[in-house]
Order: sequence, then C-alpha cells, then structure tokens
Amino acid sequence: MTGSVTVVGLGPGDPRLLTQAASEALAQAQDLIGYIPYVARVPDRPGLTKHATDNRVEIDRAGHALRLAASGRRVAVVSGGDPGVFAMAAAIFEAVETGDPAWRHLAITVEPGITAMLAAAARLGAPLGGDFCAMSLSDNLKPWEVITARLEAVLRADFVISLYNPISSARPWQLGAALGLAAEHRAPETPVIFARAVSRPDEAIRILTLAQARETKADMATMVIIGASATRLIPRGDATPFVYTPRSVPA
Repeated sequence: MTGSVTVVGLGPGDPRLLTQAASEALAQAQDLIGYIPYVARVPDRPGLTKHATDNRVEIDRAGHALRLAASGRRVAVVSGGDPGVFAMAAAIFEAVETGDPAWRHLAITVEPGITAMLAAAARLGAPLGGDFCAMSLSDNLKPWEVITARLEAVLRADFVISLYNPISSARPWQLGAALGLAAEHRAPETPVIFARAVSRPDEAIRILTLAQARETKADMATMVIIGASATRLIPRGDATPFVYTPRSVPA
C-alpha cells in the first residue's frame, strides 16, 4: 500500500511547542482528520483536505483515516497534547486490530507531542518530579467504579495524580467526587493545581489546597494535578509559588 497514517500530537496549543517532526508530518499530509478544535489549529493550505468531526467518534474517525490511507492518501490524524495519552493513537491501533486485515500493512507512525500534564507542570516548577500517574475521569469508555478503584489505589500509593477530562456538562459531579476521595487519603493542605488552557491566550493557573479544591470550577480544558504528601510549595512574595515534588523518599 502506498498510503500512510501519521498520528500527530499538536501539543498544548502554542505553535512553538509543536515538534519539528510533527510539523513535517502536517506539511506532507493530503488529508487531516481529527476533533473540530484540533483540526482548526492547523492552517489551511492548497492540497490539504480537512475532515473535522465531533467528539466521541474516535473509532469512526480512525476507520476513516485508515480507509483513506488504504486508497493511497497521506493522512495525518491530529490530537491535542500527545496522541498516545487518552487520544487518537490508541483508537487508530484498536481500529487496525479489529478492522480490515490489509490495514496492518499500512505505514503507521506516531509523532509525540507535549501532553497537558507536562505543560502544566513546567509552568510551576516540578510537581511531577517524583513518582506520578495520569488518569482520565471520563467514564465514556470505562465504568466509574473502575475509575474510583484505580484512583483509590494510587492515592494509597501516594503518587502525584494528573487528572485529564476532569469535568464536562454531561459529567458535572465527577471531579468533586474524585477530590472527595482524595480528601480521605491526603491532608487538607495538599497542593492541588488547576491549569487551564496552558500556553494558549486564555491560560489560567491556580494553586489551591485540597480543602479548597472541591468548590473550584473546572472544564475539559483544565488539567488538575493533586500533589503527593511530599509535594512542596516555595513562596515567592507576590509571584506564583514554585511547586515541586522531591525525587527522594525517606527510608
């Protein structure tokens, strides 16, 4: 087959944070496929056909990309952040596994991007400097009982926790429930970071205590990072404190 699929991470939003390899993949693509706001981030140009779709159609989107590639097209599938973190790379390979056997012989590559938790962490210092994990609070693809079981396990293990997809209009209560569970395992003064739209014009970052966090608003553009017991704030007068988690753990 002469076609190809490249799954491209667009990073958090600032075009300067797009990798050179990702930029080259976008420049070579004949078809661009992805969620509407991510497709809109790629400039129009002659020879590029855009296929923007709504959310929650990842497998359909993946199948579309693979069919175009099988017909000989160079296809780029875009995700915000990194395409391998709760994004389109997994959907592409799920479609490959369950779809047309010929798709297994396509040239498929993944170009990584800066995911939201890394962009947010870099703004504040090193909150992910020790052991950490990433979780999605969306129960669109897994039961809420699975989410809470995993969350309780990592809370007990004292990981820093990065929460993706913390809340939406269809799920207005889940972040509060997750923070309530965190409060059963972490001290009230534990730092919690709300980082919204990092690197974009409407960026907003707040550092709260766990006790304050349950009453704080968030949306799907917000990354929530719950500190571990070792996570520290370094005051800086009127400036935003530095936040870091030491790499060392007392014996």
